[in-house]
Amino acid sequence: MVLDTTSHPTADEVLAEVRRACPTVSRATVYNTLNLFVEKRLLKPQILREGTIVLDANVIAHHHFVDDSTGRVYDIPWDALHITGDKALKGFEVREFHVVMRGRRCRIR
Repeated sequence: MVLDTTSHPTADEVLAEVRRACPTVSRATVYNTLNLFVEKRLLKPQILREGTIVLDANVIAHHHFVDDSTGRVYDIPWDALHITGDKALKGFEVREFHVVMRGRRCRIR
């Protein structure tokens, strides 16, 4: 379930979904499995909503858009943004970055 989703669930949301299929599964089993998936780089934890860590099954470099109205998270292809900020970071070696945009999805007319 979690490896096939684009919904960016929290660990508690994954636990609830697993318990629908297997009500007796323990929280520790699900959390330990999720941690193993993160260690094996099958999932990437992201802070996309304030105070909440979500799990991203798309481990290929990309950015995110968070819809303020619905809370839905959209993947944005890496090459959709052109970022040149590394020149302004003299004295730093950038190891990794990604952009999180927030706003509302516009209705197409």
